[in-house]
Amino acid sequence: MSKSKKANTPFAIANYERQQLVEALRRMYLIRKFEEGAEDSYMRGLIHGTMHLSIGQEASAVGSCMPLAPDDQITSTHRGHGHCIAKDADIAMMFAEFFGKETGYCKGRGGSMHIADVEKGNLGANGIVGGGIPIAVGAALTAKTLKTGKVVLCFFGDGANNEGAFHEALNMASIWKLPVVFVCENNKYGMSTSTERSTAVANIADRAAAYSMPGKTVDGNDFSAVCEAVNEAVEHARSGHGPSLVENVTYRWRGHSKSDRNRYRTKEEIGEWMERDPIKSFAAELEDHGIMTADEIQALEADVNRQIETAIEFAKASPDPSPSDVTRDVYTEAAQ
Repeated sequence: MSKSKKANTPFAIANYERQQLVEALRRMYLIRKFEEGAEDSYMRGLIHGTMHLSIGQEASAVGSCMPLAPDDQITSTHRGHGHCIAKDADIAMMFAEFFGKETGYCKGRGGSMHIADVEKGNLGANGIVGGGIPIAVGAALTAKTLKTGKVVLCFFGDGANNEGAFHEALNMASIWKLPVVFVCENNKYGMSTSTERSTAVANIADRAAAYSMPGKTVDGNDFSAVCEAVNEAVEHARSGHGPSLVENVTYRWRGHSKSDRNRYRTKEEIGEWMERDPIKSFAAELEDHGIMTADEIQALEADVNRQIETAIEFAKASPDPSPSDVTRDVYTEAAQ
């Protein structure tokens, strides 16, 4: 991150170079277009099972990863496609994984909810609610013990903040002052249950006080606000002061999963949040501050569309796993 350039400008605009901001917008478009492409492929019968889409939450994923160094690590969730792309995943390999192909990240075995890219620092998505939180604490303990200087960013949803693993992990991370940043993507609903009905505190970040760590709630659709909050938390962790809890208040435009009929939300509520499109807001911010022109933004979006088309064709043409390899990469610990 560069030093502040201008006063009274959004944090991201003031603290990042043009190429970094353009790349951030590109990744936000990639997330949106990837998930729209995945959804279309599912409707065409090319993808089986289910998926959990994060359309509408792109600023949270990309803004949270913006302050990270390339070798910093993340743990993700069942709604984790955006986190993978924000950590520089290969979308062709992601589509291949969705299609169950041998060229996928997990050779077609993991599917939507279990993509991992350890080389890029993505320790993996997780189908268990809150499952990535203890993993992040373990990775942070490793970083501290080995003095690697790495910070671990732990994504989880609002539903996970009521799991026992959340409370145990935050307590342990605070006791040992581990370099981990807990990022709650509060999209207002844990499956079909609203946070108002399921969570005793008004702001999930308020729970940080119980574990003697900083907590902050921000507008998760405001890219710059997310960047600023997570940047502060990352610097806090990297300097040896321990964990923080950041709550990004955002919204998923689609249902919980493909089987969700969305009867618990009104069309008006969904429409109001769609008007707060984080990609349009960030693109407008870049244009207003002279970072990109409208034509450059349009060209960027068109280029992303071409990348998505190419990636889908790669996945379609990739080989299926061989049935003879069904036990490959399956391990058990030998009895002593």
